[in-house]
Amino acid sequence: MLDRIHLLAAVTVLGVLEQAYFFLQVINARRAFGISPPKISGPPEFERVFRAQVNSSEYFPIFLALLWQAGLFFHQGLAAALGLLYLYGRYCYFVGYRASSSDRLTPIYFSSGVLWILAAASTLGILHFFLSHYVGLNVLQLLTA
Repeated sequence: MLDRIHLLAAVTVLGVLEQAYFFLQVINARRAFGISPPKISGPPEFERVFRAQVNSSEYFPIFLALLWQAGLFFHQGLAAALGLLYLYGRYCYFVGYRASSSDRLTPIYFSSGVLWILAAASTLGILHFFLSHYVGLNVLQLLTA
C-alpha cells in the first residue's frame, strides 16, 4: 500500500513546509512593519505578504484533495509531478506578490492551470473506477482494442 502513496506523501510534506514558510514570512513582515495581530492592514508591502499567504492557505485544501485523488485513482507519479509544479507555482506567486501585486498574475495562472489538470486527472480516474467497478466497463480496454 505504501508504494502507492509515498510520492503523494512526500509532496504533501513539501506543501506543508511551504505553507509554514509562508506563515513565517507573515510573522517577519509583522515584525518589520510593527503590525500586531489581529490587525491585517498596514503598508502595501505588508498587505501583499499577508494576502499572498492567505490566498495560498485558501487553495491548499483544494490542492491536497486533488493531489491525493489524482494520485490514488489516476497515476501517483503524474499527480506527484503536477504537485511539485503546483508548489513551485505557488512559491513564485508568493515571491512575485511580495514584490508587486502585478507580479503575482503569471504564477497564479500557472498554478491554477495545474489545479485544473489535477482536477481532470481526478475526475477521469474516479470515473474509470466507477465504470469498471460498478458497471464492468473498462474504458482503457475499449480504447486500446
